[in-house]
Amino acid sequence: MTPPADRRDPAASLFAAQAPRPLADRLRPTLLADVVGQDHLLGPDGPLTRMVAAGALSSMILWGPPGTGKTTIARLLARVTDLHFETISAIQSGVADLRKVFEAARGRRLTGAGTLLFCDEIHRFNRAQQDAFLPVLEDGTVILVGATTENPSFELNGALLSRCRVFVLHRLDDAALARLLERAEAETGRPLPLLAEARAGLLSLAGGDGRYLLNMVEALHAVAGTAPLDSAAMARVLQRRMAVHDKAGDGHYDLLSCFHKSLRGSDVQAALYYAARMMVAGEAPETVFRRLACAASEDVGMADPQAMVQVIMAWDAYERVGWPEAKLFMAQAITYVATAPKSNAAYLGFAAALELAERTAHLPPPLHILNAPTGLMRDLGYHRGYQYDHDRPDAFSGQEFFPAELAGDRRPDLYRPNDRGFEREIRRRLDYWAGLRAKRGAQDTA
Repeated sequence: MTPPADRRDPAASLFAAQAPRPLADRLRPTLLADVVGQDHLLGPDGPLTRMVAAGALSSMILWGPPGTGKTTIARLLARVTDLHFETISAIQSGVADLRKVFEAARGRRLTGAGTLLFCDEIHRFNRAQQDAFLPVLEDGTVILVGATTENPSFELNGALLSRCRVFVLHRLDDAALARLLERAEAETGRPLPLLAEARAGLLSLAGGDGRYLLNMVEALHAVAGTAPLDSAAMARVLQRRMAVHDKAGDGHYDLLSCFHKSLRGSDVQAALYYAARMMVAGEAPETVFRRLACAASEDVGMADPQAMVQVIMAWDAYERVGWPEAKLFMAQAITYVATAPKSNAAYLGFAAALELAERTAHLPPPLHILNAPTGLMRDLGYHRGYQYDHDRPDAFSGQEFFPAELAGDRRPDLYRPNDRGFEREIRRRLDYWAGLRAKRGAQDTA
């Protein structure tokens, strides 16, 4: 916990002021209006602006990617509302640390001072630790500003979320990054030694992360000479940025979602791209193959039954050969699934069957399709009248297999193939069998 300013060692404060500070820290805004890229929150009609103007700051969760201003916003909110600023990191702290902060806030409250508690990486706290916030939020001991890069709906418990407003911070766009770059050049007193193409490439490399951009600016000033660099030279100076991909976090699921939706949408170019994004970021190949198998069944289905065969064979080849050669098999499977005709009729049919089964599980099946291994069962009519389909013309008996309550006019139509791909042939077969069933039903009635 940071000690009050009047209790700090003056000598330590003097030396701290003279110590070198990272550019990102030197450029940290001192006014909410100076925060870039979050006008939807801090513009004239933004919710945080209105909250401050009304003097009614409430607990909140700031959800957004790294380098978008979450910590800065929390500090400035404390400043403009005259709240004591406390910060704690969920990575390094536990319930005992929280209790100390809460006790200090209670003591401060007795003197009429409020506390804004900034909790970085709040999603790292487990459910029990998150519950520790509830009493102090309930009685107003602290105003909580939690920061997270993960989806609060998944990572924070409902009780905590019900006491906080969630605000989404956006990745910084090129215009916001360009303003940061201009501020950095003004702070350092010299322009970056970059050609125009390299300057645009630098903004792209930042990936919407303002902090990372400023770190790259420092690296360029420290290493580059005075001669302007082109994109290739800049890349050599900076090396390459590791792809942002947390296998247990939102980045993982976001890319998987993009990949699956591209497959479903028959966009082979996008499907290859998102698969490549995952592989470049270090995703396990089997994760991609699992998603391919799901898409081959859910989205291609019986429109092209070979899609599942292609995926499983490619997956098996990957297991036998390994990476990097396995990218050949992965590419073939992705291309096949993305370009195959699509139908979810089988999936929808089974979903409808599950729903029907829930409602009709009490209905007995017809006796003629039940085996009769004992004499008593034969006497009761089990298996009586069963017709062996291969003994009938067209290998089709047309017998009823549904329970009596679902037979005849009440017969459910669960699987409804469309006219795409192989399902055209399946539709033709079903129509043919339906005609035979109707014809033989009429003959039996006569």
